[in-house]
Amino acid sequence: MAIITISRQLGSLGDEVALALQRKLNYRIVNREIINQAAQRARKPEIALATIDDLGLFGLQPDIKSRLAYNQAVSDIMEEITRRGNTIIIGRAGQIILRGRAGVFHAMVIAPAWLRAERISKALGISLDSALAQIKASDQSRRKYLKRNYGVAWDDPELYDLILNTERFNPEQAASLICHALEQIEMSVS
Repeated sequence: MAIITISRQLGSLGDEVALALQRKLNYRIVNREIINQAAQRARKPEIALATIDDLGLFGLQPDIKSRLAYNQAVSDIMEEITRRGNTIIIGRAGQIILRGRAGVFHAMVIAPAWLRAERISKALGISLDSALAQIKASDQSRRKYLKRNYGVAWDDPELYDLILNTERFNPEQAASLICHALEQIEMSVS
């Protein structure tokens, strides 16, 4: 399998799962650098800031022309990444842009809101209520982004080959499950 996309909820340990996969497969990870490359190609530097603002704190609302140029640049960059292969793409709507492509596996990492809040609270040293507010804002932002830009529901299970709940699995175990799923797919294709 040449490309793995990882979608994740804030606090679900999705980034940690990607790092564990990187260690197991020796793939490279691509994440936020796609944002900067796409903003440069689209000649819209302000959209990079708006895109990483998962919580909507900056209140930036790029116009439709800027969003379309940016989205096209992201698609072009992902196509280039796909040709290079052996890459884990974290976020950036990879599950949509590369949907249905051979050699691409889409995983979603989730966890219950209470557990995600505990993790965020501990990591950032904030109250559980503040952590829960961040989680709700992040989920809403991601949901809006995919709906507005791609017309899909972020939590639609049909977008993913595998959905992992890290309430039950640590990042290493989750990465092993993804590897096992990849092996099964490769065996069925052979």
